[in-house]
Amino acid sequence: MSDLSPTRSPESNMDDSRSEADAVSMPLIAPLAAEQQSVSIETREVVFDLKDINVYYGTALALEGVTMQIYKNVITAMIGPSGCGKSTFVRSLNRMNDSIPGFRLTGNALYHGNDIYASSVDPVEVRRRIGMVFQKPNPFPKSIYDNVAWAPRILGMRSGLDERVEQALRGAALWDEVKDRLKRSALGLSGGQQQRLCIARSIAIEPDVLLLDEPASALDPIATASIEELMHQLKRDYTLVIVTHNMQQAARVAERTAFFSLEVSEGKRTGVLVEYDDTTKIFTRPSDKRTEDYVTGRFG
Repeated sequence: MSDLSPTRSPESNMDDSRSEADAVSMPLIAPLAAEQQSVSIETREVVFDLKDINVYYGTALALEGVTMQIYKNVITAMIGPSGCGKSTFVRSLNRMNDSIPGFRLTGNALYHGNDIYASSVDPVEVRRRIGMVFQKPNPFPKSIYDNVAWAPRILGMRSGLDERVEQALRGAALWDEVKDRLKRSALGLSGGQQQRLCIARSIAIEPDVLLLDEPASALDPIATASIEELMHQLKRDYTLVIVTHNMQQAARVAERTAFFSLEVSEGKRTGVLVEYDDTTKIFTRPSDKRTEDYVTGRFG
C-alpha cells in the first residue's frame, strides 16, 4: 500500500432539539463515556473515509449507501438490530468478506487515503494493518506463547520474538497472569483470558486498527468489564471499531456510535446506516426517530 496520508473533514451539525420528556426516557450514559466527548473529533486524523458503500451477496443488496468517517485513536461502536449489516460492514473494513461466495462491494473505501479494494492492494497486508477479534474466543490449540508468536513467525518478524510476545501480552493486560506458564496450552485459560489472548495475538504484528465483533458477548460480567477496560487502554495506541448488541456497553466504551437498521421493501431486507454521531448525542438527543425508538427500547 502507498504511504499513508491523513485527511480531515468536520462533521456536520445535528439537530439538538428534543423534548424534556424524550430526554428523560433515554438510557443514561456512563460518566466515562460522557467525559470522552470532551476531545474534539474535528482535530482527529481520519483513518477510514467511507463513501456510498454498498455490499452485495450475489444479486442481493445487503448494505446500502453507508457514508462515514472513522477517526484515529477513537473507539467507534456499531449498534442496531440483528441482521442489519453491522458485522458485514465491519468485516468489509479489512476484507474479511472476500472469501464469501458472491460478495461484492461498491463505493469508495479509503484507509488513510488508500482504496483497500483496489486491484493492486494485497488483502493480507490489509489484514496485517487492520486486525480483527471475533465474538467467540478462538485460541489455537497451542501454547500461550505460540499463539502470540504465530503471526509474527508467518510474516517473518522473528527478530526479538520473545520481547514481541511479552509486549503483546502486556498490551492485552495478560502478561502478569500468564508469564509463568507461557508453554502451557492456551485452551486452559478462562474465557476472558482467551479473549485477551486473541487481542494479544492481533496486536503482536503491530496493526493500526483493531476491529472487535461483539468481543464480550460470550463472556461473564466480570470478564466483560475487563475487556472494556482494556479497550480504553488500547485506544491510546490503536483505532478501535466495535460491533455490539449491548447498548450500555456502547455507552460505556465508545466516543462515536453508528446506528444501523433494516429497510424492508418488496420482501427484501437491506441494512442502512441511519445515524452516526457522538455517543452521548446518539443516546440522548438523536436526530432520527428510528434511532430514538431503538435506544429507548421501542423496537429491536
